Amino acid sequence: MGKEARARVLSDSQAKAIGRGIRTSPRKLNLVAQSIRGKRAEAALAELTFSQRRVAHEVKKVLQSAIANAENNHDLDVDDLVVTEASVGKNMVLKRFHARARGRGAAVEKFFAQITIVVEEKRAEEPAKKEEPKVKAESKGGKKPAAKKPAKNAAPKRAKETA
Repeated sequence: MGKEARARVLSDSQAKAIGRGIRTSPRKLNLVAQSIRGKRAEAALAELTFSQRRVAHEVKKVLQSAIANAENNHDLDVDDLVVTEASVGKNMVLKRFHARARGRGAAVEKFFAQITIVVEEKRAEEPAKKEEPKVKAESKGGKKPAAKKPAKNAAPKRAKETA
């Protein structure tokens, strides 16, 4: 009876969390989201913990929720999580007014935003070490740097006149 479950949008190695109704403009929230995109989850948490921006606290809660979803719902290893996506969108706008002179009013818009954070489990693999090509050591009698030549069209320097 009831609805069929929706197919999972994310891959098996991903988990997400959405923070809605964050009281800041999407532009300001995107500045914080930019600072954590592509970072490991631990580094992103440290970045948000010591950030000076007010909204960083809200973003940190959403990131912690995404990490908890990955660990509890999808059995992913917390140490290998990377923030693959941190997208910001508009939410509602409260419209208020500010009283002005002569009975007029000016519009005041109070923006709200939402953020979606997707974390993915990526194993840190050891990169294969490439041997660097050996550079020949230059001999002591090598070429010396060339001296500067004056420009062709440069005016000749005039001697100071004494009076």
